[in-house]
Amino acid sequence: MSQKLHLVMGGRVRDPQTLEFTDLEKLDLVGVFPDYAAAEEAWRANAQRTVDDAEMRYVIVHLHRLLQPDMLDG
Repeated sequence: MSQKLHLVMGGRVRDPQTLEFTDLEKLDLVGVFPDYAAAEEAWRANAQRTVDDAEMRYVIVHLHRLLQPDMLDG
């Protein structure tokens, strides 16, 4: 079974409906996680911590899809 790495990161966005971060130097790189469940737990904790700030957005990036684009989720 292949490793499916996930990155959790967040930062201030120009518009809460987009993922255009305003200052890339201030991105909060939460960490890289070995599976989606661990990444989701980290994402949820950080998103909840900043829930009252509409301009803060946290996301899960599927690194395995970038590293191995031919790899199927399944």
